[in-house]
Amino acid sequence: MTEPRSVILTKAAPAVSLDKHGVTSGLIRVNLNWTSPRAAARREAQTARGLFGRLRGALRVGAAPDVDLDLGCMIVCRDGSKTVVQALGNAFGAVDEFPFVALDADDRTGARDAGENLVINLDHQAEFSKLLLFVYIYEGLADFRGLDAVVTLSSPRGDRFEVRLDECPPQARSCAIALIKRRKDELVVNREVRWFTPEDGPGVQDVISRAYRLGMKWTPGRK
Repeated sequence: MTEPRSVILTKAAPAVSLDKHGVTSGLIRVNLNWTSPRAAARREAQTARGLFGRLRGALRVGAAPDVDLDLGCMIVCRDGSKTVVQALGNAFGAVDEFPFVALDADDRTGARDAGENLVINLDHQAEFSKLLLFVYIYEGLADFRGLDAVVTLSSPRGDRFEVRLDECPPQARSCAIALIKRRKDELVVNREVRWFTPEDGPGVQDVISRAYRLGMKWTPGRK
């Protein structure tokens, strides 16, 4: 068995085979973490010195927005069934039954140290055709610039596969992060980092699923 490794997926090297890393079963954790402007301002305020420094820090905290990013996964199974796991519509999924993908929580501010996490049950990977990881801004900012968002896939034995959401264009409010699919009997993670703006059309999920020809139908939801 190969030793656990850390891999950063880049434009030059966008794909990694989970099978070649020995990641073929168990729960794989998908973590989204980002820098909240308000949390960053609060940390700076805590280290400020002097009355005026503390006052300036308090003003920065008050002016900095909370940012609500939502991590999700569109799932297409080999039998043709399709669904999505996301906070919107309280579609949190399940690990031990269909769709074998679950979201642990909805981090509405970016203040949680653990961020947002999806869990994928690879014990049922034979049922998967495609898993498309995506993220979008629910509220707080006009785009992803300055958030330093990072998505990390971690295996039970310690392998880490990192995707950095960089090179965000202005007004990009959503991103297709990575596509997980079977290729020649191997489960492959492919870095996408494909950005979408309001000009691409209304409905983040619909825009992304059409771009990847997933054939999914959507209805309005709330959280």
